[in-house]
Amino acid sequence: MFDVDRYLARIGCAGETGVDIATLRKLHRDHLMAIPYNGATQDFADGVRLVDLDEDATFETCVIQGRGGTCFQLNRLFSRLLTELGYDVTLLAASTAEGREASGLDVEHMFHRVALDGADWLVDVGYPGPSYVEPLLVTDAVQSQYGCQYRLVDRGSRTALQRRGRITRWSVVYTFTPEARQWSDWKEMEEFLVQEIAADAGPRDGRNILCGRTLDNGQAVLKGRRYLTVRDGREETRTITDDDEHQRLVSHLLSDAFG
Repeated sequence: MFDVDRYLARIGCAGETGVDIATLRKLHRDHLMAIPYNGATQDFADGVRLVDLDEDATFETCVIQGRGGTCFQLNRLFSRLLTELGYDVTLLAASTAEGREASGLDVEHMFHRVALDGADWLVDVGYPGPSYVEPLLVTDAVQSQYGCQYRLVDRGSRTALQRRGRITRWSVVYTFTPEARQWSDWKEMEEFLVQEIAADAGPRDGRNILCGRTLDNGQAVLKGRRYLTVRDGREETRTITDDDEHQRLVSHLLSDAFG
């Protein structure tokens, strides 16, 4: 069953029950470091369920067992944790350029906004990365975290979250609107995934892998065969061609010993 104390202990935040920005930063950062993004936990063998999610079962698998999860799992659980601690949380939807092109939907990604002491903060513990490690203030100013910079750019009807490393150009993480969402808004995504699964009968050769981990100075992301690390804002990318190395890397990324 969902349990706040067990949740806090699992992410290394036992006793951190304050409702303030220092606590929110610690909860966000430590959650990302303790629980990986793991696309494989979103098992659609028994049907696609993004809306009617069993939060207790998801909590056991993703958090207590440490297997990680996707945005639909991790951000939903984190929202419940924050709400039970007393934070003012609003559900938001976003989409990446690749995801919107594939689905035509703006609910590809799920994350949240937290209103705290007269300011709004973006919180997201369910994105594979690279992205912000600590909550991001909703402001026009450029913000720096762990060697990377972030900014929110007005694009008319949508806002683009952009990121750059020490020597890289600005790139879009995802775009979103400030519109408050409901869980039921993801029914469209469920229907899209049902169609995608029915059409995908090809071999599973590592191309569908998506997992990510946050480090004390950056992040590591494996998407298919492409492995990206960001340490103190410095990025390194390589393609993993050896199957055994690929499998070892997946296992390591999802392990508590990753570092």
